[in-house]
Amino acid sequence: MNAILIDQPEVWQNLHPLTLTRPIASLRLGILTIVEKWRKYLKTTPSYYTVEYLSRKFPAQLQERNHIIYTHFLPNPQLVKAIQNLKLGESLHTVTGEQIAAFVTEEQTTTKEIIYQESTTKLENLWHLFELNGSQIQADFDLVTKNRVSQEILDPHTITYTPENIFLEEGVKIKAAILNAESGPIFLGKNAQVQEGSIIQGPTAIGENAVINIGAKIRSNTTIGKYCKVGGEINNCIFWGYSNKAHDGFLGNSVIGQWCNFGADSNNSNLKNNYNTVKLWNYFKQDFIDTQKQFCGLFMGDHSKTGINTMLNTGTVMGVNANVFGAGFPPKYIPSFSWGGFQNAPKFDLQKAFETAENVMKRRNISFDKTEEDILTYIYENAL
Repeated sequence: MNAILIDQPEVWQNLHPLTLTRPIASLRLGILTIVEKWRKYLKTTPSYYTVEYLSRKFPAQLQERNHIIYTHFLPNPQLVKAIQNLKLGESLHTVTGEQIAAFVTEEQTTTKEIIYQESTTKLENLWHLFELNGSQIQADFDLVTKNRVSQEILDPHTITYTPENIFLEEGVKIKAAILNAESGPIFLGKNAQVQEGSIIQGPTAIGENAVINIGAKIRSNTTIGKYCKVGGEINNCIFWGYSNKAHDGFLGNSVIGQWCNFGADSNNSNLKNNYNTVKLWNYFKQDFIDTQKQFCGLFMGDHSKTGINTMLNTGTVMGVNANVFGAGFPPKYIPSFSWGGFQNAPKFDLQKAFETAENVMKRRNISFDKTEEDILTYIYENAL
């Protein structure tokens, strides 16, 4: 089966700035990225169909016959089975008529609509990421740990609650921590570290080689991606990977891209003082929209950073490669390549941005190549 995960254009834009540098399928949600979920369910390696400037890094692999799947629909066993059962020329639709998937040849269009009667889980807006994260951690935990045995916790000073809901991959190190999985599972990826005095509440996922610093408080519905280093208090957040919030400070109801860094004692607000719903910048509408949510924090694009003691408003959207520093609250929408983050801030020099990205990625033995450079150049030149 050849699966191609396709972006619905409006949804892809709704999920900016996180999707400025990736297709929807490459977003992390739960333990896994969306493409990793489909890979495990379908037992094949899907490819992507996305916008042109991302297609060199995320190419489509067309074959004679292809299952085309709209990737903002999240997989579950029932939906996967329905897609696998599609015959050539058929397409799968929700009861309201929205297309989920199709089975086509490279030349053929679909001719017969199959109605999927079951409920679906859709990722359509930024806040859905942290809203869905707890349930997706549970679903991924069941998928990843099925018929497997966890590594043991050998540290005598670590306390666990509901240990049957805790799974450790090989090489995990834990010292004098508290792991409370009463409300949901806790997953620790290969070679992850949980340092002394840390408290973790489930459902939570800690990725491969991630480090939970001394005394950190990781509250429920949180994902810390691979190679991240985090400290302070983190509640209902997603870190894609390779990003750091190593020091004290609060981060809540937020989603952070790759290669980001928070200066010491940076904080965000996730609740307005008047308890009203939060408005959020939307790239598709080019305006603020009402999320109808009382709790909503920060959405930070790849390669963005804050200086020490940065204070971020409720519902802040920060683009790609922004460098935010200075006194007071930055605006709620910080464009990509902002230097300083304040109103009418100058743009980050593109070549200096490249140098910083190269230096940061080199620390993880990952090269900043021409493909990465071209993606950032496109975002810079088109003011995305």
